[in-house]
Amino acid sequence: MNTNQLIDNHGRAITYLRLAITDRCNLRCRYCRPAAGVPFLPHDEILSLEEMERLVRVVAGLGVRKLRLTGGEPFSRRGCVDFMARVRRIDGIESLYITTNGVKTARFLDELVRIGVDGINLSLDTLDAKRFWRITRRDYLDSVLATLYGALERGLAVKVNSVVLADTTDDEIRALAALAERHPLTVRFIERMPFSAGGSATPRPQDLLGRLAAIFGDLIPVPTPASATARLFTRNGMQGALGVISGYSRQFCATCNKIRITPTGMLKTCLYDNGVLDLKALLRRGADDREVAQALTACVGRRHADGHETEQACARSEEPSMGLIGG
Repeated sequence: MNTNQLIDNHGRAITYLRLAITDRCNLRCRYCRPAAGVPFLPHDEILSLEEMERLVRVVAGLGVRKLRLTGGEPFSRRGCVDFMARVRRIDGIESLYITTNGVKTARFLDELVRIGVDGINLSLDTLDAKRFWRITRRDYLDSVLATLYGALERGLAVKVNSVVLADTTDDEIRALAALAERHPLTVRFIERMPFSAGGSATPRPQDLLGRLAAIFGDLIPVPTPASATARLFTRNGMQGALGVISGYSRQFCATCNKIRITPTGMLKTCLYDNGVLDLKALLRRGADDREVAQALTACVGRRHADGHETEQACARSEEPSMGLIGG
């Protein structure tokens, strides 16, 4: 066993880091941000790309093998593509994935292939232009679709992430699912999370799998790794797959292998905690890599068993915007 590996107090090995490189976004999705947006953080409150690269090196030395870059919208940060190239070369990082809304991504696809990005998660809640505008408050559907089809043309692995809202229709679900009928991609339907524009309203749990079964009827389970957040299904003749992510129900906590770092450098060992370690303060007071690694290891060793336990321990009156968490 790697003695440097991050193992939590429940025996779960941490091999996956989600790193949010910016809080900025060019959409105003109604389930994530208010119409006026949220105030952007001052530049000096955000980790520099050099600080982020250093943290990736530290966690890679502790056994993290998968890195996902998120935001906000990662392509809203200047220098993000060069940063991707650098972290992809870090010893120990075996795979690099990007989560993006696709608005600015199409122009960088050739570079992503050159860098060796292993896949893109594309946020796309509808294929209807008017509905897209109502959800995102922006008219960028054509740009997102250019990213989608451009990535497929270049052989990049694509997962479409689609949040199912209270007013999402069966026809919208069918249209999105048709992408997986025609292309080798995965469309994942996501239960809405309680991180809604900084408000306190809590969404109701959804039986997404039951809804898909009612719509399509003949879903065939696809084997997935134990740590996977999505349950996958296919249908006869389908090139890709359909997935369900029950984020609100927290059905994947028992095998969770990930940690998160927010744009401000806050370590989150669970999506539902309030942040357990201020890495930015640690770095800027001069801590060396060994001290950072020890602090990370200590925090991972105090992890709650699941998101429900974490939420209870970290009670708060308002939920933060997903844009400040990193998804």
